[in-house]
Amino acid sequence: MTTFHLTVVTPDGCVFDGQAERVVCRAIDGDLAILAKHGDYCTALGMGEAHIVNAEGQSHRAACMGGMLTVLDGEARLVATTWEWAEDIDQARAEASKKRAEEILVRKNLDRREYELAQARLKRALVRTSIHP
Repeated sequence: MTTFHLTVVTPDGCVFDGQAERVVCRAIDGDLAILAKHGDYCTALGMGEAHIVNAEGQSHRAACMGGMLTVLDGEARLVATTWEWAEDIDQARAEASKKRAEEILVRKNLDRREYELAQARLKRALVRTSIHP
């Protein structure tokens, strides 16, 4: 299959830099896949599962929490706020985070900020717990 150059970076550094057959991730308006010869494109990313199929055809899953994706002149650049490879996710920690967020959300008298933060924490935890190596 035809490949393209893909770079995935986070605030902590580069997590992928090489040839890929496909990258699939969640944009703010739905899931998308980028293949070789894709037209120039730019979008904001949401929270969800992502995966990269490398030049050898191996699929690598990750949790991607926001960022930007651009395709320019046949090269894709994904700048993620958070990118965690499936094998690096601590499932027990993600489950504990999910439980804490759920406990906060059932409380009465949360102000809007507390409610929105708890919802975001729950969503991040759900993404992490849904991705198994």
